Amino acid sequence: QVQLVESGGGLVQAGGSLRLACVASGTIFSITTMGWYRQAPANERELVASITSSGLTNYADSVKGRFTISRDNAKNTMYLQMNSLKPEDTAVYYCNGQINFRVRWGQGTQVTVSS
Repeated sequence: QVQLVESGGGLVQAGGSLRLACVASGTIFSITTMGWYRQAPANERELVASITSSGLTNYADSVKGRFTISRDNAKNTMYLQMNSLKPEDTAVYYCNGQINFRVRWGQGTQVTVSS
């Protein structure tokens, strides 16, 4: 059973930083593109950043220059370093990955940024 588990969310003041992690576990023979999505109350889920297996990255305009996505293929782990956080970054952050040719989702981790 393949699972994605996020960690690292929490409460932080505006201007602060958090680092999210997403670990893929189970019988894994292929992980291609992975990404972070977020969903705030009453909003649709949106892409925050993505990274291919070779390290090519893509960011939403709203987080460019503040967030950095990375991955450790040997550990089946993806990270999201979030700096200069703003109240509008408050959301549930979800890990997403194409694992064994299927799209998988984590359960989400709450990030709350206070003003």
